[in-house]
Amino acid sequence: MSVVESTLPTAPAVVRDQHGGEMMRAIVLEKFGGLDSLVYTDIPKPLPKPGEVVIKVKGFGINHAEMHMRRGEWAEAAEVSGIECVGIVDACPGGEFPSGAKVAALMGGLGRTINGSYAQYTRVRAANVALIESDLPWAELAALPETYATAWTCLFRNLQLASGQTVLIRGATSSFGQAALKMAVAAGAHVIATTRSSKRIPMLEALGATRVELERTDLAGHIAEAKQLDAVLDLVGNSTILDSLDMLRRGGAACLAGWLGGLDPIGDFNPLLRMASGVNLNFFGSFVFGTPGFPLSDVPLQDIARQVADGRLEAKPSHVFSFDQIREAHRVMESGDAGGKMVVVVDDD
Repeated sequence: MSVVESTLPTAPAVVRDQHGGEMMRAIVLEKFGGLDSLVYTDIPKPLPKPGEVVIKVKGFGINHAEMHMRRGEWAEAAEVSGIECVGIVDACPGGEFPSGAKVAALMGGLGRTINGSYAQYTRVRAANVALIESDLPWAELAALPETYATAWTCLFRNLQLASGQTVLIRGATSSFGQAALKMAVAAGAHVIATTRSSKRIPMLEALGATRVELERTDLAGHIAEAKQLDAVLDLVGNSTILDSLDMLRRGGAACLAGWLGGLDPIGDFNPLLRMASGVNLNFFGSFVFGTPGFPLSDVPLQDIARQVADGRLEAKPSHVFSFDQIREAHRVMESGDAGGKMVVVVDDD
Protein backbone atom coordinates (compact mmCIF):
# COMPACT_ATOMS: atom_id res chain seq x y z
CA MET A 1 0.00 0.00 0.00
CA SER A 2 1.35 3.40 -0.91
CA VAL A 3 0.22 6.32 1.19
CA VAL A 4 0.21 9.63 -0.65
CA GLU A 5 1.18 12.47 1.68
CA SER A 6 -0.81 15.69 1.50
CA THR A 7 0.78 19.12 1.71
CA LEU A 8 -2.65 20.77 1.83
CA PRO A 9 -4.87 21.33 4.87
CA THR A 10 -7.37 18.62 5.75
CA ALA A 11 -11.10 19.10 5.25
CA PRO A 12 -12.32 21.84 7.62
CA ALA A 13 -14.96 21.39 10.30
CA VAL A 14 -18.61 21.98 9.46
CA VAL A 15 -19.54 25.69 9.43
CA ARG A 16 -22.88 27.51 9.28
CA ASP A 17 -24.31 29.79 6.63
CA GLN A 18 -25.73 33.24 7.31
CA HIS A 19 -29.12 31.73 8.16
CA GLY A 20 -27.72 29.28 10.68
CA GLY A 21 -27.91 26.23 8.44
CA GLU A 22 -25.03 23.80 8.59
CA MET A 23 -22.58 23.79 5.71
CA MET A 24 -20.01 21.19 4.74
CA ARG A 25 -17.00 20.86 2.52
CA ALA A 26 -17.65 18.98 -0.72
CA ILE A 27 -16.00 18.20 -4.02
CA VAL A 28 -18.35 19.42 -6.72
CA LEU A 29 -18.45 18.44 -10.38
CA GLU A 30 -18.37 21.98 -11.79
CA LYS A 31 -18.44 20.84 -15.42
CA PHE A 32 -17.73 17.77 -17.53
CA GLY A 33 -14.12 17.31 -18.49
CA GLY A 34 -10.65 16.90 -17.00
CA LEU A 35 -9.25 16.92 -13.48
CA ASP A 36 -10.01 20.61 -13.02
CA SER A 37 -13.72 19.79 -13.22
CA LEU A 38 -13.54 18.66 -9.58
CA VAL A 39 -13.78 21.77 -7.39
CA TYR A 40 -13.80 22.20 -3.58
CA THR A 41 -16.59 24.32 -2.14
CA ASP A 42 -19.04 24.63 0.77
CA ILE A 43 -22.59 23.36 0.26
CA PRO A 44 -25.49 22.74 2.68
CA LYS A 45 -25.19 19.66 4.83
CA PRO A 46 -27.94 17.15 3.90
CA LEU A 47 -30.97 17.18 6.19
CA PRO A 48 -32.27 13.88 7.59
CA LYS A 49 -35.41 12.39 6.04
CA PRO A 50 -37.47 9.33 7.06
CA GLY A 51 -36.16 6.16 5.43
CA GLU A 52 -32.74 7.71 4.84
CA VAL A 53 -29.47 7.92 6.75
CA VAL A 54 -27.17 10.92 7.01
CA ILE A 55 -23.60 9.66 7.27
CA LYS A 56 -20.51 11.52 8.39
CA VAL A 57 -18.12 10.33 5.70
CA LYS A 58 -14.81 8.96 6.96
CA GLY A 59 -13.57 7.42 3.73
CA PHE A 60 -14.62 6.37 0.25
CA GLY A 61 -13.34 4.26 -2.61
CA ILE A 62 -12.38 5.63 -6.02
CA ASN A 63 -14.21 3.97 -8.92
CA HIS A 64 -14.01 4.13 -12.71
CA ALA A 65 -17.71 5.02 -12.79
CA GLU A 66 -16.80 8.36 -11.19
CA MET A 67 -14.23 9.03 -13.88
CA HIS A 68 -16.84 8.43 -16.57
CA MET A 69 -19.29 10.71 -14.74
CA ARG A 70 -16.67 13.44 -14.55
CA ARG A 71 -16.07 13.20 -18.28
CA GLY A 72 -19.79 13.30 -19.08
CA GLU A 73 -19.71 9.73 -20.42
CA TRP A 74 -22.35 8.44 -17.99
CA ALA A 75 -26.08 8.82 -18.40
CA GLU A 76 -26.39 10.33 -14.94
CA ALA A 77 -24.04 12.45 -12.82
CA ALA A 78 -24.89 14.32 -9.62
CA GLU A 79 -23.25 17.56 -8.50
CA VAL A 80 -21.29 15.60 -5.88
CA SER A 81 -19.78 12.35 -7.17
CA GLY A 82 -18.96 9.17 -5.24
CA ILE A 83 -20.91 5.88 -5.27
CA GLU A 84 -19.75 4.43 -1.93
CA CYS A 85 -18.46 5.37 1.51
CA VAL A 86 -17.84 4.30 5.08
CA GLY A 87 -18.53 6.51 8.06
CA ILE A 88 -20.62 7.19 11.16
CA VAL A 89 -24.39 7.59 11.38
CA ASP A 90 -25.10 11.27 12.00
CA ALA A 91 -28.90 11.03 11.81
CA CYS A 92 -31.47 8.33 11.04
CA PRO A 93 -35.07 9.49 11.61
CA GLY A 94 -36.52 6.04 10.91
CA GLY A 95 -34.38 4.33 13.53
CA GLU A 96 -32.94 1.75 11.13
CA PHE A 97 -29.44 2.50 12.45
CA PRO A 98 -28.37 4.02 15.80
CA SER A 99 -26.57 7.36 15.82
CA GLY A 100 -22.81 6.89 16.08
CA ALA A 101 -22.82 3.42 14.44
CA LYS A 102 -20.13 2.60 11.89
CA VAL A 103 -21.70 1.89 8.53
CA ALA A 104 -20.98 1.38 4.85
CA ALA A 105 -23.13 2.84 2.07
CA LEU A 106 -23.25 1.93 -1.59
CA MET A 107 -25.22 2.84 -4.70
CA GLY A 108 -28.88 3.84 -4.29
CA GLY A 109 -28.30 6.70 -6.72
CA LEU A 110 -25.22 7.99 -4.88
CA GLY A 111 -23.20 10.19 -7.22
CA ARG A 112 -25.72 9.63 -9.99
CA THR A 113 -29.18 10.93 -9.11
CA ILE A 114 -28.37 12.19 -5.59
CA ASN A 115 -25.26 13.81 -4.15
CA GLY A 116 -22.64 11.20 -3.39
CA SER A 117 -19.75 10.58 -1.02
CA TYR A 118 -17.17 13.16 -2.18
CA ALA A 119 -18.15 15.27 0.84
CA GLN A 120 -18.04 15.47 4.61
CA TYR A 121 -21.62 14.18 4.83
CA THR A 122 -23.92 12.27 2.53
CA ARG A 123 -27.51 11.05 2.71
CA VAL A 124 -28.60 7.67 1.37
CA ARG A 125 -31.58 5.32 1.61
CA ALA A 126 -31.47 2.95 4.59
CA ALA A 127 -31.67 -0.06 2.22
CA ASN A 128 -28.28 1.00 0.83
CA VAL A 129 -26.60 1.11 4.23
CA ALA A 130 -25.08 -1.76 6.24
CA LEU A 131 -23.44 -1.96 9.66
CA ILE A 132 -19.68 -2.45 9.51
CA GLU A 133 -18.56 -2.17 13.14
CA SER A 134 -14.82 -2.83 13.15
CA ASP A 135 -11.57 -1.57 14.63
CA LEU A 136 -9.94 -1.56 11.19
CA PRO A 137 -8.62 1.85 10.09
CA TRP A 138 -10.95 3.85 7.88
CA ALA A 139 -8.62 3.41 4.90
CA GLU A 140 -9.09 -0.37 4.99
CA LEU A 141 -12.83 -0.17 5.63
CA ALA A 142 -13.19 2.23 2.70
CA ALA A 143 -11.74 -0.43 0.38
CA LEU A 144 -14.59 -2.86 1.10
CA PRO A 145 -18.10 -1.67 0.10
CA GLU A 146 -18.30 -1.57 -3.70
CA THR A 147 -15.53 -4.02 -4.52
CA TYR A 148 -16.09 -6.68 -1.87
CA ALA A 149 -19.89 -6.47 -1.75
CA THR A 150 -20.03 -6.98 -5.52
CA ALA A 151 -17.40 -9.75 -5.54
CA TRP A 152 -19.13 -11.58 -2.68
CA THR A 153 -22.52 -11.41 -4.39
CA CYS A 154 -21.15 -12.68 -7.70
CA LEU A 155 -19.22 -15.55 -6.14
CA PHE A 156 -21.56 -16.76 -3.43
CA ARG A 157 -25.02 -15.72 -4.61
CA ASN A 158 -24.91 -15.83 -8.40
CA LEU A 159 -22.29 -18.57 -8.82
CA GLN A 160 -22.93 -20.34 -5.48
CA LEU A 161 -19.22 -21.12 -5.27
CA ALA A 162 -18.26 -23.75 -2.70
CA SER A 163 -15.03 -25.02 -1.17
CA GLY A 164 -13.18 -27.41 -3.45
CA GLN A 165 -14.73 -26.07 -6.66
CA THR A 166 -12.74 -24.51 -9.49
CA VAL A 167 -13.54 -21.01 -10.73
CA LEU A 168 -11.99 -19.07 -13.59
CA ILE A 169 -11.76 -15.30 -12.98
CA ARG A 170 -11.28 -13.37 -16.21
CA GLY A 171 -9.85 -9.88 -15.68
CA ALA A 172 -8.37 -10.77 -12.31
CA THR A 173 -5.89 -7.89 -12.13
CA SER A 174 -8.65 -5.27 -11.71
CA SER A 175 -9.46 -4.24 -8.12
CA PHE A 176 -12.74 -6.17 -8.46
CA GLY A 177 -10.92 -9.20 -9.85
CA GLN A 178 -8.31 -9.15 -7.10
CA ALA A 179 -11.02 -8.98 -4.43
CA ALA A 180 -12.88 -11.91 -6.02
CA LEU A 181 -9.68 -13.94 -6.27
CA LYS A 182 -8.84 -13.38 -2.60
CA MET A 183 -12.37 -14.17 -1.43
CA ALA A 184 -12.58 -17.33 -3.55
CA VAL A 185 -9.23 -18.58 -2.20
CA ALA A 186 -10.29 -17.77 1.37
CA ALA A 187 -13.44 -19.85 0.79
CA GLY A 188 -11.35 -22.87 -0.24
CA ALA A 189 -11.93 -22.70 -4.00
CA HIS A 190 -9.32 -23.31 -6.67
CA VAL A 191 -8.84 -20.23 -8.84
CA ILE A 192 -7.57 -19.94 -12.39
CA ALA A 193 -6.99 -16.26 -13.14
CA THR A 194 -6.45 -14.41 -16.40
CA THR A 195 -4.52 -11.26 -17.21
CA ARG A 196 -3.58 -9.44 -20.39
CA SER A 197 -0.03 -8.81 -19.13
CA SER A 198 2.56 -11.44 -18.28
CA LYS A 199 4.04 -8.93 -15.83
CA ARG A 200 0.97 -9.37 -13.62
CA ILE A 201 1.27 -13.15 -13.34
CA PRO A 202 3.49 -13.15 -10.19
CA MET A 203 1.08 -10.78 -8.43
CA LEU A 204 -1.92 -13.03 -9.11
CA GLU A 205 0.00 -16.10 -8.02
CA ALA A 206 0.94 -14.30 -4.80
CA LEU A 207 -2.77 -13.65 -4.17
CA GLY A 208 -3.43 -17.38 -4.30
CA ALA A 209 -4.28 -18.22 -7.91
CA THR A 210 -3.65 -21.89 -8.66
CA ARG A 211 -2.66 -20.92 -12.19
CA VAL A 212 -2.61 -17.79 -14.33
CA GLU A 213 -3.42 -17.73 -18.04
CA LEU A 214 -2.90 -14.90 -20.51
CA GLU A 215 -6.29 -13.60 -21.59
CA ARG A 216 -7.49 -14.44 -25.11
CA THR A 217 -10.94 -14.59 -26.69
CA ASP A 218 -10.62 -18.32 -27.46
CA LEU A 219 -9.26 -19.45 -24.10
CA ALA A 220 -11.66 -22.40 -23.94
CA GLY A 221 -9.67 -24.11 -26.69
CA HIS A 222 -6.39 -23.75 -24.81
CA ILE A 223 -6.97 -24.90 -21.23
CA ALA A 224 -7.18 -28.46 -19.96
CA GLU A 225 -10.21 -27.67 -17.78
CA ALA A 226 -12.50 -26.84 -20.72
CA LYS A 227 -15.97 -28.37 -20.20
CA GLN A 228 -15.01 -29.12 -16.56
CA LEU A 229 -15.12 -25.78 -14.73
CA ASP A 230 -17.65 -25.24 -11.97
CA ALA A 231 -17.84 -21.48 -12.48
CA VAL A 232 -16.53 -18.51 -14.46
CA LEU A 233 -16.59 -14.92 -13.22
CA ASP A 234 -16.19 -12.90 -16.40
CA LEU A 235 -15.07 -9.29 -15.91
CA VAL A 236 -13.76 -8.89 -19.48
CA GLY A 237 -17.31 -8.86 -20.77
CA ASN A 238 -19.21 -9.33 -24.00
CA SER A 239 -16.10 -10.17 -26.02
CA THR A 240 -15.35 -13.28 -23.92
CA ILE A 241 -18.59 -14.43 -22.27
CA LEU A 242 -19.51 -16.95 -25.00
CA ASP A 243 -16.03 -18.44 -24.71
CA SER A 244 -16.56 -18.61 -20.94
CA LEU A 245 -19.73 -20.65 -21.45
CA ASP A 246 -17.73 -23.18 -23.45
CA MET A 247 -15.61 -23.98 -20.37
CA LEU A 248 -18.42 -25.03 -18.04
CA ARG A 249 -19.39 -28.50 -16.92
CA ARG A 250 -23.04 -29.50 -16.90
CA GLY A 251 -24.62 -27.47 -14.11
CA GLY A 252 -21.78 -24.95 -14.13
CA ALA A 253 -22.44 -21.22 -14.21
CA ALA A 254 -20.88 -18.10 -15.71
CA CYS A 255 -21.50 -14.67 -14.20
CA LEU A 256 -20.99 -11.60 -16.38
CA ALA A 257 -20.10 -8.68 -14.11
CA GLY A 258 -17.65 -6.40 -15.92
CA TRP A 259 -16.66 -4.92 -19.27
CA LEU A 260 -12.90 -4.49 -19.19
CA GLY A 261 -12.88 -5.48 -22.86
CA GLY A 262 -15.38 -2.81 -23.90
CA LEU A 263 -19.14 -2.48 -24.24
CA ASP A 264 -19.64 -3.69 -27.82
CA PRO A 265 -22.70 -6.00 -27.83
CA ILE A 266 -22.57 -9.72 -28.40
CA GLY A 267 -23.24 -10.22 -32.09
CA ASP A 268 -25.95 -12.67 -33.22
CA PHE A 269 -26.12 -14.55 -29.91
CA ASN A 270 -28.31 -17.61 -30.42
CA PRO A 271 -28.42 -19.79 -27.25
CA LEU A 272 -29.54 -22.79 -29.31
CA LEU A 273 -26.26 -22.71 -31.23
CA ARG A 274 -23.87 -21.22 -28.65
CA MET A 275 -24.83 -22.68 -25.26
CA ALA A 276 -24.32 -26.25 -24.15
CA SER A 277 -27.34 -27.85 -22.52
CA GLY A 278 -27.36 -27.58 -18.76
CA VAL A 279 -24.98 -24.63 -18.32
CA ASN A 280 -26.09 -21.38 -16.73
CA LEU A 281 -25.49 -17.73 -17.61
CA ASN A 282 -26.29 -14.86 -15.26
CA PHE A 283 -25.44 -11.21 -14.77
CA PHE A 284 -24.79 -8.93 -11.82
CA GLY A 285 -24.54 -5.14 -11.64
CA SER A 286 -23.95 -3.39 -8.32
CA PHE A 287 -26.58 -0.76 -9.21
CA VAL A 288 -29.22 -3.20 -7.91
CA PHE A 289 -27.97 -2.92 -4.32
CA GLY A 290 -30.75 -1.42 -2.24
CA THR A 291 -33.58 -2.82 -4.37
CA PRO A 292 -36.03 -5.27 -2.75
CA GLY A 293 -34.12 -8.34 -3.88
CA PHE A 294 -30.68 -6.97 -3.06
CA PRO A 295 -30.58 -5.00 0.22
CA LEU A 296 -27.02 -4.14 1.15
CA SER A 297 -27.65 -5.72 4.54
CA ASP A 298 -27.79 -9.08 2.73
CA VAL A 299 -24.03 -8.82 2.13
CA PRO A 300 -21.96 -9.89 5.17
CA LEU A 301 -19.72 -6.80 5.16
CA GLN A 302 -19.37 -7.14 8.95
CA ASP A 303 -17.98 -10.66 8.54
CA ILE A 304 -15.76 -9.60 5.63
CA ALA A 305 -14.27 -6.87 7.84
CA ARG A 306 -13.76 -9.47 10.59
CA GLN A 307 -11.91 -11.75 8.17
CA VAL A 308 -9.66 -8.84 7.23
CA ALA A 309 -8.99 -8.02 10.88
CA ASP A 310 -8.20 -11.69 11.64
CA GLY A 311 -5.77 -11.92 8.73
CA ARG A 312 -7.88 -14.46 6.84
CA LEU A 313 -8.53 -11.97 4.03
CA GLU A 314 -6.19 -9.25 2.75
CA ALA A 315 -7.91 -6.05 1.67
CA LYS A 316 -5.42 -3.22 2.03
CA PRO A 317 -5.90 -0.44 -0.54
CA SER A 318 -3.15 0.14 -3.09
CA HIS A 319 -3.21 3.93 -2.56
CA VAL A 320 -4.56 6.12 0.22
CA PHE A 321 -5.26 9.79 -0.54
CA SER A 322 -6.38 12.67 1.65
CA PHE A 323 -9.62 14.53 0.99
CA ASP A 324 -7.66 17.36 -0.65
CA GLN A 325 -6.08 15.03 -3.22
CA ILE A 326 -9.10 14.01 -5.29
CA ARG A 327 -7.56 15.26 -8.53
CA GLU A 328 -4.40 13.24 -7.91
CA ALA A 329 -6.54 10.17 -7.18
CA HIS A 330 -8.36 10.59 -10.49
CA ARG A 331 -5.06 11.17 -12.28
CA VAL A 332 -3.65 7.87 -10.98
CA MET A 333 -6.88 6.09 -11.91
CA GLU A 334 -6.77 7.45 -15.46
CA SER A 335 -3.10 6.53 -15.84
CA GLY A 336 -3.83 2.86 -15.18
CA ASP A 337 -1.33 2.80 -12.31
CA ALA A 338 -3.81 2.12 -9.49
CA GLY A 339 -2.67 -1.48 -9.04
CA GLY A 340 -5.72 -2.22 -6.90
CA LYS A 341 -8.38 -0.42 -4.88
CA MET A 342 -7.69 3.25 -4.19
CA VAL A 343 -9.38 5.11 -1.34
CA VAL A 344 -9.73 8.61 0.08
CA VAL A 345 -9.74 9.22 3.84
CA VAL A 346 -11.80 12.29 4.71
CA ASP A 347 -10.43 12.48 8.24
CA ASP A 348 -8.99 9.94 10.65
CA ASP A 349 -10.21 11.09 14.05
